[in-house]
Amino acid sequence: MSATIDFNCDLGEDESAEGCLRERAILPHISSINVACGMHAGSEQTMLRTMREAAAHGIAIGAHPSLDDREGFGRRELLVTGDEAYALVLYQLGAAAAVALAAGVRLNHIKPHGALYNMAARDAALAGALARAVRDFDPGLVLYALAGSALARAGEASGLRIANEAFADRSYQADGSLTPRSRTDALIHDTNVAAAQVAGLVRDKVVRATDGTRVAVSADTICIHGDVPQAPAFAMRLRAELEKLGISVRPILRLD
Repeated sequence: MSATIDFNCDLGEDESAEGCLRERAILPHISSINVACGMHAGSEQTMLRTMREAAAHGIAIGAHPSLDDREGFGRRELLVTGDEAYALVLYQLGAAAAVALAAGVRLNHIKPHGALYNMAARDAALAGALARAVRDFDPGLVLYALAGSALARAGEASGLRIANEAFADRSYQADGSLTPRSRTDALIHDTNVAAAQVAGLVRDKVVRATDGTRVAVSADTICIHGDVPQAPAFAMRLRAELEKLGISVRPILRLD
C-alpha cells in the first residue's frame, strides 16, 4: 500500500454565492485542485478567486480545460479533431497560467474535464493531441489521466509526469471506464459507499464495477467533484478515511 496519495477536486465551476461557500469548505481537506478555465464553467474572476484561496491553503493548482460547451457543462461528447483539441487545450492553459501568475503561484498540473477527459481516455489520437499540447506549452506540468487509459499512455510517451487518477464519487464499468453519466448509477451519493471505494483503491488497488467485477486500478490521485451539494461532506469524510488507513495526503508536484 502506498504511504501517500493526492486528493484532488474540480473547482472554480460555480460563480454563485452558495457555490463559493461550498468550494471554500472543500479546500481544507484536499491537496490539489483543477480550476475550470471558462469553456465549460467559471470565468476569469472565478479562476483568480479560486486560485488565490487554494494558494492560501498550500494546495497545488492545475488547469481544468474542456470542450467549448458551457451549455452542456462540457459533459457532451462533441465532434472535435486532434488539431482543434490541441488548440483548445493550449488556449485554456495559457489563460490558467496567466491567472496563476497573478495569484502568486505556478501552474502545477492539467486535468481535462468531462467529455474531453473521457474521449481522450479511449481515443489514442485525441489523447496524443492533448499530450502534445501539454508538452508544447510546459513539459513540467503533471498530466492527470484516468488510470490505465489512452491519455495516460500518451502522456508517458510524450515524457510527461502522469498522475493516474481514480474517482471516489463515480462508479466504474468492468473495463475500467467510468459509468456514463446518462445512467442513474453513474454517481455515488452515499459517503459510506464512497469511503469504501476509496479504501479499496488505496488498500487493495481494486474497485468494484457496477456488475460486481473487481477491476485493478493503480491510482496516484483520488478525485471528487466539487459541483454537488454533498462535496464538502465527502471531502471531510474521505480525508478522514485516508488518514485512518495511514495514508498521507500530498500533491503530485511538477517535474521542475
